[in-house]
Order: sequence, then C-alpha cells, then structure tokens
Amino acid sequence: MTRARWTLALALASAVFFTAPLAGRPQPQTRPIVGNPAANNPHLGNAESIRSGMTLYRTRCADCHGMDATGYRGPDLAALMATDVADERLFQTIRKGVPGTEMPASDDPDDDLLLIIAYLRKLGAPPPAERTTGNVDNGQRLFAAQCASCHRVAGKGGRLGPDLTRVGISRSRASLVREIRTPGEFVPPSFETVTLVTKDGQRIRGAKKNEDVFSIQVMDTRERIQGYLKANLQEVVYEKGSLMPAFAQARLNDNDLNDLVGYLSTLRGADLQVR
Repeated sequence: MTRARWTLALALASAVFFTAPLAGRPQPQTRPIVGNPAANNPHLGNAESIRSGMTLYRTRCADCHGMDATGYRGPDLAALMATDVADERLFQTIRKGVPGTEMPASDDPDDDLLLIIAYLRKLGAPPPAERTTGNVDNGQRLFAAQCASCHRVAGKGGRLGPDLTRVGISRSRASLVREIRTPGEFVPPSFETVTLVTKDGQRIRGAKKNEDVFSIQVMDTRERIQGYLKANLQEVVYEKGSLMPAFAQARLNDNDLNDLVGYLSTLRGADLQVR
C-alpha cells in the first residue's frame, strides 16, 4: 500500500526513469533556453515532439503513473496537469526527485524531460475531479475500526503504515481500490516486510526502515524501532507481501469498500480536522 504525503506541486512522485536516450527524436528549436529549461520549452505543441514524449513517458514513467497518466503506484498526473502547476516546477521535480518517496532524481538529458512535459501538457484538461461517492461518515468509521491502528490522518493513528493525510490528492479511486484489495501488489521501499531471526530463535517481524551491509533497522508490529547488527542475527527473511492484510470481499464488501474509498478521497491536507 503506498501511501501519500506529497503536495500537488510535487505530485510527480514515484515515476521510474531510465537513462537510455530515444533515437530519432526531433531536435529542439534553436531559440536559447535560459535558466530553467522548461521556461522555454521548444517542444510544446509540436506533434512530433509530443509523440516522442509519449514514448519516453511510457518507457520511463508509466510503470508508476499508469499508461494513461491517471495514477498507479504514483500520483495522478492527468489531474495534476489540470492545476496551475508550472512547467518549471515539473522539470525540477523530475530532475531532483522527491526525497523520502519512491520518486528518484533523473540524470537524463534536459531535452528528454522537456519532451515528457510536452506530452503531459498535450493530455489536455482531464475530466472533472472524481466526485466523492459512498457514505463518507461510514467510511470514516470503517477507517477508524480497521485502518487507524496502522495509518495516521492529521496526526492521529498508527505509524506502521504510510501517513494518509493527503491520500485523496495523490491517489486515484482505482488506485485506492487496488491498494486496499491487493496491498501486496506493490510495497514501497520504506515499508518492505522483513522478519529478523535472532541466534536464540526469536523472530521480529516488521517494516524495514534502514539497511546497510552490516546492520538493519525495522519498526516492529508494536511500532518499536529496533536495530540489529547482522552478525548477531541468524537470518533476515525478506518477505514479498505487505504487512497490511488484503481486504477481500469476505472481509470488506463492495458497499463498505465504496464508503471507505469515498472517505479516503476527502483526505487532502494536513489541516484536516479529525472527528
């Protein structure tokens, strides 16, 4: 379950960028680019450039943001492009990444980033933001009963899972449904599940927070941060699943799922008042 905490201006989080240049892409026009390259993007509105930008996007970004840019593991970029976010800010976010998230920095050529931005701009205004559906009050009650022990909203709740204070901005409805039904489909690096086995047979299961060649740090299921030297451990078991259980139909019916997603969609900022 991944798990949001980004501002709209930084909503390009989680994109995966590779370094191979795109052969045969159109060359930029000769007008000078001063300061931030996106301030004078020669590719905006150029059909050939936009096609090349689409290819770059699908190769480097779609894995996280979805083939249609409406979000998957990363935020909904189509919705982002409907805001007044500046191209210069988009460029800097792609270039520098977003520390503390899955969004890496990119060392790709400036021109590749400009092509991607030109493609995203061509997506045009997306449909109106998804209308909240379901019984939000019931969704909040479900969250309090089944989610709040691991997830925080506006400073209240557990810490074992990601903070969801801004999840309504960074996740589409489809993404929320997928991450509730099948949370093990993707687990962000700071929430990977591990079990540490000590030399006396004690087992400590939790979310991996830090690791190097010699040591590992986890938050256990009681939210205690524990660090161990690997030399003092019998085994480190890296699990593929998520600490979050899968909320299948038998555990959360479709009506309750709709209510829960409706509530999560309203979570859009740190100034929320938790009732």
